[in-house]
Amino acid sequence: MYINKGFFLTVLLLPLLAPVFSPPGVYALNDNDRDAPIEVQPETLPTAEYEGVSDPFEGFNRISFEFNDRFYFWILKPVAQGYSYIFPQDIRVVIRNFFRNLSTPIRMVNALLQGKFSGAATEVARFGINTTAGVLGLDDVAGREFHLESTNEDLGQTLGYYGVDNGFYVVWPFLGPSSLRDTVGFVGDIFLEPLDYIFKIETTASIRAYVLVNDVSLHLGEYEDLKESSIDPYVAVQDAYIQHRRDQIRK
Repeated sequence: MYINKGFFLTVLLLPLLAPVFSPPGVYALNDNDRDAPIEVQPETLPTAEYEGVSDPFEGFNRISFEFNDRFYFWILKPVAQGYSYIFPQDIRVVIRNFFRNLSTPIRMVNALLQGKFSGAATEVARFGINTTAGVLGLDDVAGREFHLESTNEDLGQTLGYYGVDNGFYVVWPFLGPSSLRDTVGFVGDIFLEPLDYIFKIETTASIRAYVLVNDVSLHLGEYEDLKESSIDPYVAVQDAYIQHRRDQIRK
């Protein structure tokens, strides 16, 4: 089994760990959120709700944010642009669907842990339909024909559901914005990721690098728009991330 060693080695290598990473502004979103960009609306949240979000490592976080920003513009974006030029969007969506289907255990188990049995059942149904009628998940037949929408559950949300606070805010190099709670949840979700059980670390890293490029190619311009509309992109991303995670937990 390569899970523990694989996780930490991959974090040290490159941003190949996450099955679902996008540009710096939305790195920590899970699979299903990539179709809906984060809307930055901090003014809609009461001020008191932001008091619980501490940022004691702002100096480190801003350095990490700048690093991720440059990594995106200098490396990730050019590669994704070239990739999108070669492969049409329909092909890239099919690839995204396949890996989303593969990550079903993460969403299903966390739905069960939160007592959301209908959500867990939906994930099971989606997996069965898309794996068969959708040819190994390449086509989202369950969503298109049966209107079975995937849940957005992960362990960070499960912890939040049971009252665990965000803790401090943190921006990880390569991995992007997170919190203490979501970082713990992220590590826990690794144990539900099928790729870590199927392949060795080298193969898994290569697959995730490809998934990363494919995902970013479907969202080119979103991070740029966020930066252009923000006086301080670091604060805008922080607010958007915290708001988005709170909205997910409330559902």
